[in-house]
Order: sequence, then structure tokens, then C-alpha cells
Amino acid sequence: MQIIRATCIVGARPNFIKMAAIVDAMKRRPQFENQLIHTGQHFSPEMSDSFFKELEIPEPDINLAVGGGTQTEQTAEIMKRLEPILIERRPDILIVVGDVNSTLAASLVAVKLGIRIAHVESGLRSFDRAMPEEINRIVTDAISDFLFITERSADENLAKEGVTKGRIFFAGNVMIDTLLRFREKAAKSTVLDQLGLRSREYAVVTLHRPSNVDDPERLTALLAMLNQIGQRIKIVFPVHPRTRQRIEVAKLPTDNLLLAPPQPYLDFLRLNMDARLVLTDSGGIQEETTILQVPCLTLRENTERPVTIEHGTNRLVGVNTADILKAVEEVLAAPMPSGRVPELWDGRAAERILDALERVL
Repeated sequence: MQIIRATCIVGARPNFIKMAAIVDAMKRRPQFENQLIHTGQHFSPEMSDSFFKELEIPEPDINLAVGGGTQTEQTAEIMKRLEPILIERRPDILIVVGDVNSTLAASLVAVKLGIRIAHVESGLRSFDRAMPEEINRIVTDAISDFLFITERSADENLAKEGVTKGRIFFAGNVMIDTLLRFREKAAKSTVLDQLGLRSREYAVVTLHRPSNVDDPERLTALLAMLNQIGQRIKIVFPVHPRTRQRIEVAKLPTDNLLLAPPQPYLDFLRLNMDARLVLTDSGGIQEETTILQVPCLTLRENTERPVTIEHGTNRLVGVNTADILKAVEEVLAAPMPSGRVPELWDGRAAERILDALERVL
């Protein structure tokens, strides 16, 4: 039996959720010899340690402990610390997921060392290069050897960028693999009781994108709008550390919001499962709410996940507060939606990825 030496990279919350499915699938395949590297991009217990425990991911073989910093500082530090590790091990394949700084940094190191790269969640495009994630996606896809896509639009995007068909694999969505695997366990979470919430009688809000939270004028308008919605329905707001800092510095009112710390995966999944409505600027939450059949209003002018609008329960509403308030009223006046499950979002994406890697390696 030929052994395939893989090195898997995790670093931020979405990476843990996606990589959990791949690592779990590898456990049942003795031909894969896996090394797990944690870059330390997210370094607080709420956003790192709990994910290893809850998602049953083994402790990483190596933790680069990079921590925070600017986009450039973080990317450069990951590259510096990762390079000697990859030189020593020389894996057959580097597996990266998503679009965070860890994804880009690890891929740049690997391609310069002649190590093949598998990018999971390739081809998603918002067509907004002001988003750091968009740059990470484009560059990672350009230098990857094997590109695993979650939806058909990604195939079209990659084809327009000159990626040959033989490098593209339609595998499905590993984030959904993890959601389906842990959905029953999340249903036992007591987070609703802890926060004093009742099923379908609250909305969940997440805000973390620089375009929404780093612009004081926009953040002020969004918080005022959320406080207004909070008079209509209870709002629970797990606050990203950077967002909380911006709110505190600007002394913005949050009287009608239930502010909570960043939530462990299972608790956050339970919050979304039982919500009447989710308002977010996150990419992954658009996908999760599609499977959970919960209305999602995306507070952005674009989305790199159009399938969640075409098939799911997601609606792109922009950042104009009047438009958002109108959309909220429409959602609350309507019954819970019934979207369609996107193609191959069936809990077997990781298996298809490893099947493909076995064939090509």
C-alpha cells in the first residue's frame, strides 16, 4: 500500500469546521499519513481550543503560535515559521481550506518548495478585491494543483481564470459534512437556557468584516438599526473581538442587544438552528443556514456563495439600513422558508476529496 503523506493546515474558525471533516475521513484511511499544523491565527480559547475538543480534531502536531497582527504581518510570520517544517517533512500534498491568511501563507510556502497543493473550497468569488479573503482565494487557486469546489459557480469562475478541467473536482461542502455530523449533538446544547432564549423567538447577528466594523459611520448606522430591530425581536449578538473593540471605543449603544462572547461551535450551531432569523456578513453562515432552513439576511453588497441564494434561504440585502429593516419585517411576517439542499451538500464531501487525492497521487 502506497502511503500518502499529507500536511493539513488550520488557523481560523472556519478552517477548523472544514478541516474537521477531512481529518475525520483520514482516520478511516490508513494510506494517509497526516500531519496537522495549527498556525495560531486565532489564538483565544473560545476561537481555537474549543474547536479541537468539540469537533474531535486531534491535537495539532505543530502549533506555529503566530497570533495577531496586520494582514501582512500575520501572513509573513506564518510563512517564516512554516517553511522549515515543510522543508524537513516534504509532504506529498499540502491541504488547505477556505480563504483565510493561513490558507494563502501556507500555499505560498508550498508552491515555492515544489510541494503540491490541494485547495478545498476553491473558485468562490465575490468579485470585490477590497475583501482580504478575495485576494487569498484568487492567489491560492492560481498556485494550487488540485481545486475542490463546493458549487457549480466556482467551476465557471475557475474556467474564466484559465484553470484546466483536469485540476477541478466537484466534491461538495466539507463545512456541511461537519454540520450534519454534529447537528444532533448541538441540539443538546443548553445555550438557549443559559441566554434566556426561546426557540424561534430571537434573531442571531454576527458582524466581523472590516468593511462593516472598521468604518465608524457604517458601524454606528448598523448598530442603531440592530437596536431598532431589537425592539421587535430579541437579538443575540456573539461579538467578534475586533467588533467589540470598535463598539467600545465608539461608545455605541447596545441597549436592545444581548451581547455574548464568541461561541463554541456546538453552542453557536444550536443558536442558529433555533433562530427565527440570522443577520450576518459571514460567508460560512450563509451556507449553514441554508442547510438549517433558517432565513439569513447577508449584510453585504455581494456574496461569493450564490448557491445559497439560488437554492437556499439566504438573501443579499446590502448595508442600507432602510433596506435591512424592510427585509427583516418581510421575514418575520412570513412562515419559515423551505429551500433546497445544494448539489452534493450531503455529508460526504471529505470522502470524495480523499478519493480524488488517492487517484491523482
